[in-house]
Amino acid sequence: MTIPEGKKIYFASDFHLGIPDHARSLERERRICRWLDEIKSDAAHLFLVGDLFDSWMEYRHVVPKGYVRFLGKLGELRDSGITIEAFTGNHDLWMRGYFQEELDIPVHHEPVERIINGKSFIIGHGDGLGPGDRGYKVLKSILRNPVCQWLYRRVHPDTGMGIASYFSRLGPKHEGGNKDSFKGPEREFLVQYCLSVLEKRHIDYFVFGHRHLALEYPLPQNSLYINLGDWINFDSYAVFEGQQLRLHYYK
Repeated sequence: MTIPEGKKIYFASDFHLGIPDHARSLERERRICRWLDEIKSDAAHLFLVGDLFDSWMEYRHVVPKGYVRFLGKLGELRDSGITIEAFTGNHDLWMRGYFQEELDIPVHHEPVERIINGKSFIIGHGDGLGPGDRGYKVLKSILRNPVCQWLYRRVHPDTGMGIASYFSRLGPKHEGGNKDSFKGPEREFLVQYCLSVLEKRHIDYFVFGHRHLALEYPLPQNSLYINLGDWINFDSYAVFEGQQLRLHYYK
């Protein structure tokens, strides 16, 4: 991938639209749409790196209500020629074909590798990578199982979305106000994942979300791990203009 002259690539994650209540989610949605309006003039490519919604489940003929401003803005950007790629996170695992069919936005369920202007990237939400957290990894494998998803879709959407929304709200770090902290490289599973990859081959940039940290962390071999933060505490995103990848803050 080569960035056209004067254009940039943008990365953002962890909007968690839907929490903690309708009013504050709507205000955040409007803020995100203002940001999307502002980047429209120079964006060549936009990566949305998971947990766009705090809970999202697609049935054959039903998707969650709401988020019309955000979805409409994505459609507007896509129609203007901006390429958009989305990723599932641990809160919106059950994305199926809606984004692809309605918005022409492919959805990735695993990290992807890209070469952009000669720089190598690994991009993904980050959940389930690295050592530890075996309980979540088992749960993720169950939730992503096609048979389990088929069985769950036999539940009425009102009940199914209600259950999913209840469990998605249990974690305190998604409620806002409590910023997580960097635990040190030995205890950060995404840092450990990056280091394990670098033992095998060189990657210039690792771009993840999930940890709700707005972070640039230097790695060996002149590599860089960026965590995109979130739009609950930071309003943070990353920009690659062709030479360097850096964090920015909308506020």
